[in-house]
Amino acid sequence: MPSKNKAIASPKNKQKLPKSNGNLVKSIPLKQNIKNKSTKTISTKKISKLTLVVFQIHYHTTFGQELFITGNHEIFGNNNLSKALPMHYLNDDWWSVSLNLTAINLTNPVTYNYVLKNADGSIMQDWGNDKMFDTSAFKTKEVLIKDAWNFAGYHQNTFYTEPFKKVLFNHIINTNNISAKKITHLFKIKVPILQADEIVCISGSAKALKNWDSKQPLLMHKKNEEDFFYIGVDLSKSTFPVAYKYAIYNTKEQRITRYEDGDNRLLYDEAGTNKTVVINNGFIALPATQWKGAGVAIPVFSLRSEKSFGVGEFDDIKLLVDWNKKIGLKLIQLLPVNDTTATHTWADSYPYAAISAFALHPLYLNLKQVAGKKYLHLLNKLEEERKKLNALPSVDYEAVMKIKTAFIQQIFPLVSKTTFALKSYKEFYQNNKQWLVSYAAFSYLRDENKTANFNEWKTHQTYNEKEIETLIEKKGDAIKIHFFTQYQLHLQLKQATEYAHKNGVIIKGDIPIGICKNSADAWQQPELYNMDMQAGAPPDDFAIKGQNWGFPTYNWKKMKEDGYTWWKQRFEQMSYYFDAFRIDHILGFFRIWSIPTNAVEGIMGHFVPAIPVNIEEFSLRNILFDYNRYTNPFINEEIVLQLFDNDAEYVKQEFLKYDGFDKYVLKPEYDTQKKVEIYFATLTVNERNKKIKTGLFNLISNVILFEEKNSNRKQFHFRFAIHTTSSFKNFDEQTQKQLHDLYVNYYFRRQDDFWMKEAMQKLPALKRVTNMLVCGEDLGLVSSCVPIVMKQLGLLSLEIQRMPKDANKEFFHPNNAPYLSVVTPSTHDMSTIRDWWEEDKNKTQRFYNNELEKQGEAPQHCESWISEMIVMQHLHSPAMWSIFQLQDLMGIDDTLKRENPTDERINIPANPKNYWKYRMHLPIEKLLKENNFNNKLKQAITNSNR
Repeated sequence: MPSKNKAIASPKNKQKLPKSNGNLVKSIPLKQNIKNKSTKTISTKKISKLTLVVFQIHYHTTFGQELFITGNHEIFGNNNLSKALPMHYLNDDWWSVSLNLTAINLTNPVTYNYVLKNADGSIMQDWGNDKMFDTSAFKTKEVLIKDAWNFAGYHQNTFYTEPFKKVLFNHIINTNNISAKKITHLFKIKVPILQADEIVCISGSAKALKNWDSKQPLLMHKKNEEDFFYIGVDLSKSTFPVAYKYAIYNTKEQRITRYEDGDNRLLYDEAGTNKTVVINNGFIALPATQWKGAGVAIPVFSLRSEKSFGVGEFDDIKLLVDWNKKIGLKLIQLLPVNDTTATHTWADSYPYAAISAFALHPLYLNLKQVAGKKYLHLLNKLEEERKKLNALPSVDYEAVMKIKTAFIQQIFPLVSKTTFALKSYKEFYQNNKQWLVSYAAFSYLRDENKTANFNEWKTHQTYNEKEIETLIEKKGDAIKIHFFTQYQLHLQLKQATEYAHKNGVIIKGDIPIGICKNSADAWQQPELYNMDMQAGAPPDDFAIKGQNWGFPTYNWKKMKEDGYTWWKQRFEQMSYYFDAFRIDHILGFFRIWSIPTNAVEGIMGHFVPAIPVNIEEFSLRNILFDYNRYTNPFINEEIVLQLFDNDAEYVKQEFLKYDGFDKYVLKPEYDTQKKVEIYFATLTVNERNKKIKTGLFNLISNVILFEEKNSNRKQFHFRFAIHTTSSFKNFDEQTQKQLHDLYVNYYFRRQDDFWMKEAMQKLPALKRVTNMLVCGEDLGLVSSCVPIVMKQLGLLSLEIQRMPKDANKEFFHPNNAPYLSVVTPSTHDMSTIRDWWEEDKNKTQRFYNNELEKQGEAPQHCESWISEMIVMQHLHSPAMWSIFQLQDLMGIDDTLKRENPTDERINIPANPKNYWKYRMHLPIEKLLKENNFNNKLKQAITNSNR
C-alpha cells in the first residue's frame, strides 16, 4: 500500500453502489419502442470458440424492481424495450443473465444497455452508447461481464457529448496497449478530464497490478475515438479478492499524482483456465466539476460586420469566432435561425414563429458567396444599398429581405443547373427531402395565394404528397428555387460551424417550443398539433396578463404513436450545425399553457395536461358551487365604473346586457376576447378605444374557473391568480379562503407526479437521439418535479440572477448555481444589466446592498464598474457555463457601451408584436481591435479558470 501523504490519496475505499430512488424512475411504460440512433449492427463471419457469456450489472434494487438488457440483437429485443431480455436476481446489489452461444447466433459487435423496470411499470434506461460486446475479441470459452450502471444524471456524461469529444477535448491520447499476452481480466474505466502529460493507470494488490507501485503502475490504453481506457492482465496466479484502484499518472514526472477517491475496489471473480472476466467500473472516482467554460449570446441578425448586408449573416459568425478565440470564450449561443417568412413584413422578424422547424432563414444568406466571382458584378450594383442598410442602427427587416429575395431570384436561373448537378447538392436533397419538399411547396403556395394561412388557399389546402409532386413538376423552378436557397444556407452555416470547431469554439443553437400555426409543418402533418389551441405562458412579473405565443399546442398522444419521429428528426437536424442546443421553454414537455383560439391574452389559459378539479371537491370543502358564478365573467355596477370611469354608460349600452340583481353579462357579439379584438380593429386607434378594449378584456377574464372540455360541467381548471380578480374579491372571507386552498392544491400539489410522468415519456427518448449537449430553459412557474427530471437526465438548467427559483429570495446568487447549469445575468427576453438597473430604483438599491455588498446609496445609472462586478460574479460561479449577452460584456467598458441602454434590448415578452431588430452598434472588426477591452476580458476569463 502506498503511504499516506497530501499528494497521493491512499487507496482505501470501495465505490458506492447506485441505488434506486423513488424520484428517479417515474418515467415511461416499458412498451415504448426506443431505437438508439448510434447503434450499428456489423456482421462478421469470424468464428469464436466462445460458448457462454454472462452479463452482470451492479445495481441496488428494492422489492418489485426488475432489470433487463436491451440492445441491437434479437436476443435483446432489437432495442424494443417491450422485448428486452429479463435478468435474474442474485442479491440486492447484483443481477445476472447467461447466454449459451451454441444456441444463439450473436452478431458482432452488440451494443446494449440495461433497463430498470419499477413495480408501477415505469422504466429507466442506463445511459450511453459505449457498452459493446464482440465475441471475436475473446479466445476463451466463457466470458463474464461485470458492468456498472451509467445513470444519465452523472455529470461526467456531459464530457462525452459532441462538443467535448469533437471540439473542447479534441486532443489525441497516444498510449500503447501493454495488455498481457494471456488475459484473464480486462479492466475498463472512463476518465472524462485529463490534463496535459496525464494518463490513466491501475494499481493493486496483485503482482500483475504492480503491487501498488506508484512509480511503475500499469498504464491503460485508449483509442482516441473510444470512451474507455482499458488494460488486460493475467491474474491467474493472484490471491483473491484483489484490491485495486485507478489513478492518474503524470508521464512527465513519471509517477502517480493522485489515486481515485473512496475505498479500494475489490475483485472476487477468478477467471479459471478458460474464462475471461471483463470489469467495467464506469467512471473513475475523482472530481469532475473543475472544467468550466464561458460564452457569448447574440442572435445572428444582431451581428454587424463591415461587409454584411444590413443584418447579421451566417458568414459573420466566423468573425465572432475570431473574437471568442482572442479573449478565451468557448461558446457562441444563437437564437433560432429557422425561416419565419409568413407575411413578408417586419412581423416575420420574430425568430420563434418558424414556418418550418427545419428550413433556415434566407435573411442570413451571404449574397457574395452565392454570386461567386462569375456573377459578382451583379451584386456590385447593390453596393450603395448595402452600405446604406449596413449603416442603420438596427435591422430594417423588410428592406433587407426584399433585396435578398430579389437577388436570389436573379441569380438562380444562372447557377441552378450547375448547382443541382453537384454531388453535394444531391446528398443534401436526399437527406432533407422529408421536410424540404413540403417547405418549398408551402413557400410557393404562400406567395401565390398571398397568405401563409393554408386554409385560405384556393388549392392544396390539405397536403397531399402526390399532388405536391405533380405541382413541382408543373411549376418547376418556381418551387425549386427554395431547394436552391436552402442548400446555399446549409453550406454557409456548415462552413461557419466548421470554422468555429477548428478554432476551439462550439455553437449552441435554440429549439423553439412551438411552430407557427401557418407553417409547412402544420400543413404537412396537422394531426400532430392541436390547431384549436394556442401555446403561451401564465402571468409573471414580466407579463402580468400572461403570454400568448399563438402557436398550436402539440398533440403528444399522436406524436407518441410513431415514437416522436418529428421531434427526433428535429433534433437530428440541429446536429448538422450545432454542438449544443437550448430547449426553449422545456416546461412544455411537462405541460403547456394552453389558450383557446377565441382568447387573446395568456391569462385565459390553463395547463394541459392537468388533473382537473372535480365538482365533488367543492362540496367536500363546504364550498357552495354555482356554475354560472364561477365560470362566467362577474360584472356588476361597481366593476364597470372602476374599469371604464366616464365611459361606463357607453360600455353598458354598447357591450353589456343587464341581467338583473345589479349584474351584467356581455352581449354575444362581444363575449370573447377575439370578438372584441376584431371589433376594435375596425375602429380608429386612440387612447379611449385602447382603454375600452383593455377593460373588456379584463371583464372577460374576470372568472374563477374554466370548464374542462366535454366534462358536462363536472371538471374544471382554475384561472391563474384568482386572488387578483374582482370576482374573487366579491366572495365572503370564508369562501375566499376555501377557494384559495383548493387553488393552491390544484397548481402546486396534485400535478407534480403526473407532470413528471408526462416529461419522462418524452425527454429520455428524445435525448437518446442526439449526442449534443442539451440545456433547458426552465424559467417561469417551475413545479418541483422539473429540477428532479433535469437532474435525472443530465440536462443543464438555466440560472438567472434576477429570476430566482426560490420563491423566498429576491435574487439568485451565481455562487449557488449547480454544476450542471448555465448562469447568465440576462437573456434576450429581458433588459440588459444596464437597462434593468434603471427600471426599479428600490429593487436596484436592495441588489446593490445585498448582492454586490456595497454600502450607501446605489448609483442612479449602472456604471461600468457595476457591470464588471456582476460579470465577475458569474465568471466565478461553480456553474459549468457562464454565458453573457454581448451587450452586457461591452457594458463593462465606458468607451464601448451603447449610449442608451434601452436600445440594447432584444425582446419584450409582454409585447406580442415586438420588432426583433437589435443590432450591434459597432462592427466585429472594430471589436477585434479593442485591445484594452479584450485584454481585460481575457484576463478575467483566465482568472476565473474558464
